[in-house]
Amino acid sequence: MNLRRAALVPILPLMALVMGRGGAAPASAPVAPDTSRLFAPAWEYPRGSIAPVRSTAGMVVTTDRIASEVGAEILRRGGNAVDAAVATHFALAVVNPEAGNIGGGGFMVVRMADGTTAALDFREMAPGRATRDMFLDAAGNVTNRSTEGHLAAGVPGSVAGMWEAHKRFGRLPWAELVAPAANLADGIVVHQRLAQSFYNNRKELVKNAETARIFTRRGEPLRVGDRLVQTDLAETLRRVARNGRDGFYTGRTAELVEAEMRRGGGLITREDMGRYKALWRDPVRFRYRGHEVISMPPPSSGGATMAAMLKILEGYDLRRMRFMGPDHAHLFAEAARRAYADRNAYLADPDFVPQPTARMISDAYAATRRATIRRDRATASAQVAPGLGAPPTEGTETTHYSIMDQRGNAVAVTTTINSLYGNLVTVPGAGFLLNNEMDDFTSKPGVPNQFGLVQGAANAIAPGKRMLSAMTPTIVLDPSGRVKLVTGTPGGSTIITSIVQQVSNVVDFGMDVATATSAPRLHHQHLPDSLRFERRGLDAATVSRLRGMGHAMAERQGFQGDVQSIVVTNGAMTAVADPRRGGAAVGVAEVARPVVQ
Repeated sequence: MNLRRAALVPILPLMALVMGRGGAAPASAPVAPDTSRLFAPAWEYPRGSIAPVRSTAGMVVTTDRIASEVGAEILRRGGNAVDAAVATHFALAVVNPEAGNIGGGGFMVVRMADGTTAALDFREMAPGRATRDMFLDAAGNVTNRSTEGHLAAGVPGSVAGMWEAHKRFGRLPWAELVAPAANLADGIVVHQRLAQSFYNNRKELVKNAETARIFTRRGEPLRVGDRLVQTDLAETLRRVARNGRDGFYTGRTAELVEAEMRRGGGLITREDMGRYKALWRDPVRFRYRGHEVISMPPPSSGGATMAAMLKILEGYDLRRMRFMGPDHAHLFAEAARRAYADRNAYLADPDFVPQPTARMISDAYAATRRATIRRDRATASAQVAPGLGAPPTEGTETTHYSIMDQRGNAVAVTTTINSLYGNLVTVPGAGFLLNNEMDDFTSKPGVPNQFGLVQGAANAIAPGKRMLSAMTPTIVLDPSGRVKLVTGTPGGSTIITSIVQQVSNVVDFGMDVATATSAPRLHHQHLPDSLRFERRGLDAATVSRLRGMGHAMAERQGFQGDVQSIVVTNGAMTAVADPRRGGAAVGVAEVARPVVQ
């Protein structure tokens, strides 16, 4: 029997138990994919190999089918896209513990059917006792304390983020949105995707006793068909369901976090928890070939860096180039190395460091940067300096889901605990993993973090500061102002380049959602100076030509990203989960009552 199919058998009965229904309404039938454009001959996901799901009544696409079903059920019950996002977020904290979370943070971009747009920052922040050089040893060298253990954790923002989103835009009762996740935490059957994650990370899961107790059996990772029971997490979620934000940031949960910090030498206190706030910020908005792109501002670097790249590329007619051919790949790399040089030097928490976002995303600045690109030769990254003047001197693992409802409200959310399973510490009695987001600060200028990003002093650690992120939840409007694309991905430093390509695939090359998502991806981040490409994503002749142009080529052995996208075509929502990880798009075939805006 196919293991993936076998692992998913328990899902629908489980959803019936959680939701109090006789099973999920069937999704609309998949639509035929476009097969008109070929990729590299050996590419793992050839055009036409996956088909999108189609719906006119609502869509949820995530990295896990159970979470997608939870969100779709909220839409069927009459909830709007934000309601579905809240329920999906908490469900992912249960069924996708490697990245879904209540112990981390993230960003949300909202575009409501009435034209209202908003960007919600629920990024983690440094504890009040954090110091600039806290991850350096006596010799001034960076240690691993920014990635493993209690010091690596920033104050979590996820619960506050969902609470703020619901207060502003939600319609269904809060407790009704949290309840499915709490019930799932009482016990789920481990399916193939989850079992594979446990197996791949088996050595890390046993480094912390509480983490090992929950996710292993006597040190061995849970397997397909085993039951994952997270009793403490269920109780934490029920406190959140009853008491909202206070159910996490005060009282029993905050006490448990502080006790674990004290035991393990961490810094987060109950006062830090109580002071945390999710913040509404003005989205980054820019035009690209007649489309409006809406994304996250700092402390996410995603929107500004994506804009800088796309604005440079807008000066070239990509449609006349062979997709992923030498000319296309060369210009992509040159745009990326310039945008990342600026990103790494300037961007940071705007409440601590003035941000040059408006200039960075302008047409005039893009023209200046574009003028330094040679069509026939790569520019060495050592010769590409930040272009906005002197930088300020002071100052993993992730998951994404995209949702639209019947009225056209759209939500893109990227959330993270940074590395797979965060800092590997589960809070005893509370049942959730903590993040290791402190590594996203600049521990020491000029020294790369775990993603190889060489960042500047603008992103230095300071109490209460939010670390720079690459998360890029994005919504694209067509020239008529209607939602065209809802997208985002995990992937550390590759997030931005993956979403740039997703937008370009749809806008420049006219790809359907399945083809755009399964297409091979490239990455360049200024330093290290190499153009990375997915295994077998470029043909040999293209690789040879790019090397001849001066590019240092590096073939990635693993996949890049886990893009979850919805594309609207002729009024219908079409979606796929990225085949690299095997999530699920769930379309709503019918609703119990009209969707409330």
